[in-house]
Amino acid sequence: MEIEIERSVKEKSKVLVVGGTGYLGRRLVGASLAAGHPTFVLHRPEIDVDIDKVQLLLFFKQQGARLVEGSFSNHLSLVAAVRQVDVVICAIAGVHIRSYHILLQLKLVHAIKEAGNIKFGF
Repeated sequence: MEIEIERSVKEKSKVLVVGGTGYLGRRLVGASLAAGHPTFVLHRPEIDVDIDKVQLLLFFKQQGARLVEGSFSNHLSLVAAVRQVDVVICAIAGVHIRSYHILLQLKLVHAIKEAGNIKFGF
């Protein structure tokens, strides 16, 4: 028990934030970095069309975050992103209808299950 506590204090969990450029996600990324966690931010390949999001991602990178390209339409990219971390936080939102977000979250759950290394997510 003592060894586990010492290990958990020394080794911070690697955190993946999905939806890290959104209203809640950007705050979660900041909090994770401030707490000293190795923080990964999933971003879509086509993000370059939104200059505000590109600037935010570059800011995160300057703060020490690792940017991981991935897409809900590419299952293998989600699995590859999840395999790099210990914890997944999903903060996706937007103008889409709620059922659409549930479908995206299910895709992420399937990637987490396939990766097999996550003990806690969402």
